[in-house]
Amino acid sequence: MIGVDAGVAQWQSACFPSKIRGFDSRHRLHCFPSTLATTLRSMSVFVSHTTVDCHDAFALSEWWRNVLAYEMDPDDPNEPGHEECSIHDPESGHTLLFIEVPDAELPEKRIHFDVRPRDRSRDEEIAWLESQGARLVADRRGIYGPGSGWATFADPEGNQFCVLRSEAELEQQE
Repeated sequence: MIGVDAGVAQWQSACFPSKIRGFDSRHRLHCFPSTLATTLRSMSVFVSHTTVDCHDAFALSEWWRNVLAYEMDPDDPNEPGHEECSIHDPESGHTLLFIEVPDAELPEKRIHFDVRPRDRSRDEEIAWLESQGARLVADRRGIYGPGSGWATFADPEGNQFCVLRSEAELEQQE
């Protein structure tokens, strides 16, 4: 696995050969951001979905579903009273998850990433993130029984994100 800095350096080398091979900058290769994405494919997590904290998950998911032309899962439709409602883009698959929070006032940072480990378990990813300087804000592992839950972290600037179980862990539980 390569680190972010090494991956970006590889991408820059491919896109801007003049920096390492003496090419005239007018003859740069044309590179797309997907080149960087391909280079960094081995990163440790991916964004599973974007979460929005709210007071009425159903109403807000319906509003955004209409605005974005997203769809809900026909096998698990959102209904009034649901505390969690998800919608997704039928083209890209991007998912928005609306979660009701009990606080009378909603937090300033109401939108956050939920990430899933690519090659490690959730607990291994949590240990790795802590070694990278992420700060544990709330540990909700096991909240709904063994193997359930998540951990909420803050990045170096305080932006929160949640670490979920990996897809392999989800498959094992089924």
